[in-house]
Amino acid sequence: MTLKHILLGAALALTSLSVSAQENIITVNAKKPGAVIQPTMYGIFFEDINYAADGGLYAELLKNRSFEFPNPFTGWDISGKVILKDDGPFNRNPHYVRLAPSGHRDKHTMIENHGFFGIGVKAGEEYRFSVWARVPDGGQAKLWIDLVDNATMDEDQKLGNVGLDISGKEWKKYTAIIKPKRTFAKAHLRVWGDSKTTTDLEHVSLFPVKTYKGHENGLRLDVAQTLEDLHPGVFRFPGGCIVEGTDLETRYQWKNSVGPVENRPLNENRWHYTFTQRYFPDYFQSYGLGFFEYFQLSEEIGAEPLPVLNVGMACQFQNGNDAHAPATKEGLQQFIDDCIDLIDFANGDPATNQWAKLRAEMGHPAPFNLKFLAIGNEQWEKPYFERLAIIAPEVRKVHPEIKLIGTSGPNAEDDYFKHGWPAMRELKCDLVDEHYYRDIQWYKNWMNRYDDRTFYTKDGPRVFAGEWACHDRGKKYNHAGASIYEAAFMTGIERNADLVHMATYAPLFSHVEGWQWRPDLIWYDNMSTARTASYYVQQLYMLNRGTNVLPTTVSLNGGTPSVNPVEKGQDGVFASAVMDKEKNEIIVKVINTLGKASTVRIDITGLKLKTFPTTAEVITLDCSAYDAENEPGKPEVISPKNSATALSANKGTLSLSANVPAKNFQVFKVKL
Repeated sequence: MTLKHILLGAALALTSLSVSAQENIITVNAKKPGAVIQPTMYGIFFEDINYAADGGLYAELLKNRSFEFPNPFTGWDISGKVILKDDGPFNRNPHYVRLAPSGHRDKHTMIENHGFFGIGVKAGEEYRFSVWARVPDGGQAKLWIDLVDNATMDEDQKLGNVGLDISGKEWKKYTAIIKPKRTFAKAHLRVWGDSKTTTDLEHVSLFPVKTYKGHENGLRLDVAQTLEDLHPGVFRFPGGCIVEGTDLETRYQWKNSVGPVENRPLNENRWHYTFTQRYFPDYFQSYGLGFFEYFQLSEEIGAEPLPVLNVGMACQFQNGNDAHAPATKEGLQQFIDDCIDLIDFANGDPATNQWAKLRAEMGHPAPFNLKFLAIGNEQWEKPYFERLAIIAPEVRKVHPEIKLIGTSGPNAEDDYFKHGWPAMRELKCDLVDEHYYRDIQWYKNWMNRYDDRTFYTKDGPRVFAGEWACHDRGKKYNHAGASIYEAAFMTGIERNADLVHMATYAPLFSHVEGWQWRPDLIWYDNMSTARTASYYVQQLYMLNRGTNVLPTTVSLNGGTPSVNPVEKGQDGVFASAVMDKEKNEIIVKVINTLGKASTVRIDITGLKLKTFPTTAEVITLDCSAYDAENEPGKPEVISPKNSATALSANKGTLSLSANVPAKNFQVFKVKL
């Protein structure tokens, strides 16, 4: 052999060693499955922000249907002789309109509703118009209801219409079906009065017949379907800051959101005041989507319901130490009653409890099996602690079976947080709600948040990461670049399942024309939805939750194995693994946040199998197009892709090698 060949061989050997040293080794110990992963581990959080309820998830297509807004004709145009009255059949919604003949054949009396950024309708689909109406002088009247395109160049603006006969002096509910002849996102609805007879109208409503699960007072099908497809373990509702309200008078009150939908009073939405740069002065809550509907939705998507109730405080951000109920049992009795009565509404016996009886009358005699209740949202320090200290024991006296959730304040690292946790331990809360809306650098710095047990104790409350999302400075939208860090952060949530029992991304929904806060998990316009990269991150964790944590270490570039060997604030390769005893699967999640591809070897040790599998399923979410985002009405640019990879077995260890591309999330599923 020549010297040249010897040198070449040595160079190749060094190159081989260098490549081997650069391989990242993920070792999964399948011999002793660890902490149980709670069924509630990954879930969703709903708040009525960004037109999430009216104009979003709630399928009602008309705004201000009962004329109860401060300006009673908000959302309506009127012509002819339209008179507002306030002695209607529903005591908490007393307003209605009287459509009277104008006195001239060419002056038509009509009301026209704009919907929420228009009314989205589809050709050939059925839409149920309903109205409570009467003929105050007796006799009969004819109404005509039109869906219209105001800007069309056609000879006729009508997309579809139907006639409705009204009779008698008594208030009655009338319904009719309209089928539009073409699809249109910005329709209006017109109701024409009888040219010869006066009619009174209350609770004017329009719903698609096809709602989620077919409920008449139902949810928008495509929007609700996005929730079912997530398979969440827990559903937190109704907020958020709306639970607190700008003041106590306008806080969310669950008792106003149940019972006949026609008699649920209007409430001011805390968010329509807040952001002057994106201001929506006509943003209110009809309560059509109320606590019965939230419980029902939880049941239908298979999630544990987690309601949040007021602790006797309005929003501290807006009020400081003002707008609080007195911190005495007498001063807080209403709030104590709200908690106890809600548990009875959800779980009680209709034969013995008035709130359970109301639930049965609304169509659900069986209990909703409520297990959790949060008291207070994102509040802090003495004003919160002293009120929770009064309310929580009173609730426990009556319902010791319910797990109570307190909060550690609006941040996840400040003095409020550091004071909040000891207070929640002292009050013996079952879980503590943590919030962190933060940028990418924060998530890089806190990847081992729950690995460090110097702050979190072995005993005491468990963690509920109740509101969290990652964004980038100057890029507060759902771009792929932030989503990959959410996926990486969740490996720390997963491997610490003994500590973290719940985690819910927030906010959940946003209308593209009505948003005030972002990022958000699901976006929609009047016709379609968009499932963001963050949505798919959450879905991959929810669909691959497993039942038990498997001890997992990562060795980067030949370094010391660690649960998280990445230095604080740095990019890297992150991993966690679980066993699914029900499906007999091992699931390994690997996230590469680096700007380059990473070679990974996964070794699953401690297996005792007669026959070893030869392939693994691979699911890949590619977030390398940093600014990419999915948008309503457009083809998805980011979504999971399925493939397979080979497995090799050696002395009880299963191994696979993978080249994980830059900014990618991969799930490896091994069926045993």
